[in-house]
Amino acid sequence: MTWIKICGITNLEDALTAVNAGADALGFVFYEKSPRKVEPEMAREIVASLPPRIEKIGVFFNASPEEIRAVTSTGGVTVIQVSVDVTKIQGQTECPSCFEQLTEGETGIKLIPALSMQGKRPEGPAMMCNPKAVYAFLLDSGFGGQPGGTGQAFDWAANEAATEVIKSLGRVIVAGGLTPSNVAEAMHILKPWGVDVSSGVEANPGKKDPHKVRAFIAAVRNADREA
Repeated sequence: MTWIKICGITNLEDALTAVNAGADALGFVFYEKSPRKVEPEMAREIVASLPPRIEKIGVFFNASPEEIRAVTSTGGVTVIQVSVDVTKIQGQTECPSCFEQLTEGETGIKLIPALSMQGKRPEGPAMMCNPKAVYAFLLDSGFGGQPGGTGQAFDWAANEAATEVIKSLGRVIVAGGLTPSNVAEAMHILKPWGVDVSSGVEANPGKKDPHKVRAFIAAVRNADREA
């Protein structure tokens, strides 16, 4: 069964809709400029009402380890998803060792590095990671100053080879421009461990459409059965 994440959760109603429809994980965006930004206190309140089986993922963009630690220390987040805009931080990779350190010790926090698939060698940053520190790699379209949620898909067929390389390092989650109508195609081409959707199931930025959420999860499960 393909792992399903519904990202950009800002309220309890949307969270419970996703959970009841069969989602495996919910994403909470802690990026100041995102229309889906949620305050840590609100995220904590939502998380408190969720079943333990649901992964609660904190999404960070160009945040320092200290900023991430401050949010995760409030409790509730079980996974950190880290995107770093390499066009703005020269010499930095999407998976710096300093972020891997957040998963060490007794924290129990898992790490998802978010990789832009728009470059010439998108698998490069993944190859610089310590596979033992990575829960999964998230493959997204170009960041363009945003941590996902752009509604744009990357070229799945053109990135099939790069995806296979990343798969050899760990589990792969496909994101970027997925909708109920195209997720099956993305799954067929890339055969990911998981899929991630945000804008593709929204009524408007920050508010989910229950019908689209249920349709997306149903489309994934149908594709699972047909695989």
